[in-house]
Amino acid sequence: MKKLLYTTYSEPAFSIGLLLLRVACSVMMIAHGYDKVKNFAKYSAGFADPFNVGPTVSLSFDVFAEFVCAILILLGLCTRFAVIPLIIAMGAALFTAHNGDIFGAGEKAALYLVAYTAILFTGPGRFSIDRMIVK
Repeated sequence: MKKLLYTTYSEPAFSIGLLLLRVACSVMMIAHGYDKVKNFAKYSAGFADPFNVGPTVSLSFDVFAEFVCAILILLGLCTRFAVIPLIIAMGAALFTAHNGDIFGAGEKAALYLVAYTAILFTGPGRFSIDRMIVK
């Protein structure tokens, strides 16, 4: 019981936790982004345009974030750079598409926003291509 209440952590456990967070968020986001890649023409006409650049450009940014950047995060490659577009996309989804409804329709976007912000602060962890490059 005492071990469950410790506030210290081991580096391997921390890296496994980050790996789990990265993989889970990325796999789910890739599936979400792949749907937009597959149905790009269908979504482009009525896609939200929070930055006033046009719905097609906004959808392109969203596809880049949700598909390409999610793959990079899954691999742990350029992780801190790759989470920035996802943080922007999830913030736009939460506050534009879901009107800031954190406890309702925007709950999933809020959870992704928090998870990707945590990854931005912590980095990818030991089990990543970033770590192999730096090492």
